[in-house]
Amino acid sequence: MQVGRLLTRREAIALLGMSGAALLAGRPRGLALALGAKTGAPSCVVRPEQTEGPYFVDERLNRADIRMEPATGEVAPGAPLELVMTVSRVASGGSCIPVAGAQVDLWQCDASGVYSDVTDPGFETVGRKFLRGYQVTDANGSVRFTTIYPGWYPGRTVHIHFKVRTNPESPRGHEFISQLYFDDSFTDRVFTREPYVDRGPRPVRNQRDGIFRRGGDQLMLDVKEKGDGYAAKFDLGFQVT
Repeated sequence: MQVGRLLTRREAIALLGMSGAALLAGRPRGLALALGAKTGAPSCVVRPEQTEGPYFVDERLNRADIRMEPATGEVAPGAPLELVMTVSRVASGGSCIPVAGAQVDLWQCDASGVYSDVTDPGFETVGRKFLRGYQVTDANGSVRFTTIYPGWYPGRTVHIHFKVRTNPESPRGHEFISQLYFDDSFTDRVFTREPYVDRGPRPVRNQRDGIFRRGGDQLMLDVKEKGDGYAAKFDLGFQVT
């Protein structure tokens, strides 16, 4: 599996000045460009890669609604969040081409800061599979998940993990891993609701999170209220040869 790397701002700006042919010929497979809002990013907006973290489990659980525990049917408590992600390839000239057939995995903690199917000093959830799953992008490069607004746990700001794999069964496929973040003020409002409010104030906000500070401002979700929950969209573009 080919894995991308995060470029410095200087490298990204320099690459944008190259011709399309130079981009394709001069960079390794799986390259991910980290472009800020002022660097002339393409419309699909390329995002930085971030760490997978210790809690990824390849469950191979194909489902759009990831809230339920399959063994019991129990739904993870928390404010519903509808998340639409669109995956594109940045072509020469900065155009965005939808990537169909890519596998997008999503995993996150519950409202209490607990991940499923892992052993942790604070919890033991091996065998459970709540708040995990994947979808395959359609012809428009899009997937849609129903999840919950994530809670917090010590040492991290509020976030959701994702992984995109093209041709996941082939060594010639590409892999991109990163995280999604939320505006602190918006999270403060959400956390006045049950069941989040019972945990008290969270100790780490975005700018105190060392992982967020490495490009998290480019990975922010624009969350809107929708019914009794929330909805957000996220566009991801990546450059590959």
